Amino acid sequence: MDLRIFTEPQQGASYDDLLAVAQAAERLGFDAFFRSDHYLRMGDGDPLPGPTDAWTTLAGLARETSRIRLGTLVTSATFRHPGILAVQVAQVDQMSGGRVELGLGAGWFAAEHAAYGIPFPEKRFGLLTEQLEIVSGLWGTPVGERFNHAGTHYTLTDSPALPKPVQASPRDPSRAGVPIIVGGNGPRRTPALAARFAAEYNTSFPRRDEVATRFKTVRAACDDVGRDPDDLVYSVALVLCAGADDAEVARRAEAIGRDPAELRANGVAGTVSEVVDTLGELADAGASRVYLQVLDLKDLDHLALVAREVMPQVA
Repeated sequence: MDLRIFTEPQQGASYDDLLAVAQAAERLGFDAFFRSDHYLRMGDGDPLPGPTDAWTTLAGLARETSRIRLGTLVTSATFRHPGILAVQVAQVDQMSGGRVELGLGAGWFAAEHAAYGIPFPEKRFGLLTEQLEIVSGLWGTPVGERFNHAGTHYTLTDSPALPKPVQASPRDPSRAGVPIIVGGNGPRRTPALAARFAAEYNTSFPRRDEVATRFKTVRAACDDVGRDPDDLVYSVALVLCAGADDAEVARRAEAIGRDPAELRANGVAGTVSEVVDTLGELADAGASRVYLQVLDLKDLDHLALVAREVMPQVA
């Protein structure tokens, strides 16, 4: 099982905070460092130092790490024009030597759009669909050819479709492309998009007893379009709160304002043996990758504990 570190820097983190976590995650052997793409803190608390931009952050980390994969869970389709997004992601992929992944979603947090003057249309699923078509189309267009798109939301005319990512498309190794992650909990439209465009389907913060059903729905969507369901990676994102003993679990839960019992029920939480058991449960449900949401970015010992005690048991 791949274990990835997933952060929420809009809750209060500088670039230097994120760099420390990403470099620690790389040093400790985690598969990837991912971050959310948000511009406003959620809930009460100190908003300082303010938001950091996801792709600016990842560009910096691309030059300050060497092995770990980097990505978003997930970029909002409302934040960037798809043509610009394709350029940004391809450039960061080049800067990283081919270590970038793009999680892309419809966006949901209306308040951050209002706070920064970003349009927030009521219906966003069509927007997301076109973005997936355009981004994958731009990357997949052979060098020397042009890309065109005439849709409801976007029109691109005679685009040279440059630059290209370093990586080859997981869907078609003869073309350039970055692995695309489609996530969500919808029963019909999200699975259909994952089947069409994604290298990975992610379900974020589900009830653990619902994970297998969500994966089954995506596999059925793949069958519907004639795609082998085993082409996709199936992943889960859940909050992490691990400890060497109950007291350490309680201390880490208090630090993020959560109840230990609630975290044990809904996250990857508890003592080492409990965490290993939860990851085994997720593997049995079909997950081969888990994003561990780390909310206290100053507690690098938390990552070290998981790397030392948990990772060898689930690798």
